[in-house]
Amino acid sequence: MKSLFIRKPPKLLSVVTVLIISLMVGIITFNQWDERELAAIPNQPTEAPKGQISITIKIPSRTLEIYENNKVYKQYRIAVGKSETPSPVGEWVVIWKSYRAGDIFGTRFLALNVPWGGYGIHGTNQPWSIGCYASHGCIRMRNKDVEELYEWVPVGTPVRIEGHAVSIQRQLKVNLMGPDVVKLQVKLRDLGYLEERADGFFNKETETAVKRFQYDNGLKATGVVDKKTLSLMGF
Repeated sequence: MKSLFIRKPPKLLSVVTVLIISLMVGIITFNQWDERELAAIPNQPTEAPKGQISITIKIPSRTLEIYENNKVYKQYRIAVGKSETPSPVGEWVVIWKSYRAGDIFGTRFLALNVPWGGYGIHGTNQPWSIGCYASHGCIRMRNKDVEELYEWVPVGTPVRIEGHAVSIQRQLKVNLMGPDVVKLQVKLRDLGYLEERADGFFNKETETAVKRFQYDNGLKATGVVDKKTLSLMGF
C-alpha cells in the first residue's frame, strides 16, 4: 500500500508568490502615503487668502507659490515639464477653470493663456510624479491641492512661471512666439522699453519697443531682432 503525503510546493514558486504579494502591498502603501504626505508642505494656512492673489511657479524647485498682496501665502510641491516638453516660462493669466473626472488631468484644470499651446495647472492620477520633471509642459498638483487652489484662484489671476535660462538662437520679429520671445520681452522691460507682460507673443507693442531700443543705440529701427541688436541688449 502506498503512503499518503502532502507534496510541498517548489521553493521557487513560494518565493515568487511572496515577492508578488509584497510588491502589491508596497505599491498600494506607497501610493496612499505619497498622496497624503510626500507632496504636502506642513504648517501652512488652510483658510482662503483674502487679499490680491497671484501665483509664481518655480521650475527649478518644483514649487507653486500663492501670493497675497505680493507676499508668499502658501506653497505646494508640483510636477513640471520634462526636458523635451518644458513648462512655458513667462507671465500668463488664468483664462478659464473646469472640473475634471479624475483622469490624467486629475479633478480640476486651470487653463493659462500661453499662445503656443494648451497649458494649464491641473491635478493628476499619478501622485508619485509630484516633485519631478514629468509632464508634457503643464503644472501637475495633487488633486487635494488643486481642488483647494481652484476655489481660491479666480479667472484673471496672474501666473508667473520662472525657469531655466533660455537662449535666443533665431531672428525675432512680429508674429513669432515662444520662450525666446519671453526672454526678449523681459529684457526690454528691464531696460525700460516695454510695459506689457512677457507673454511670449511678438506683437506690435514688442516691435515698437525694439524699434525704440534700436534707434536709441544707433541702429536702423527695423523692429527685427538680429544678432547685433541682441549683442547690444547684453545677450
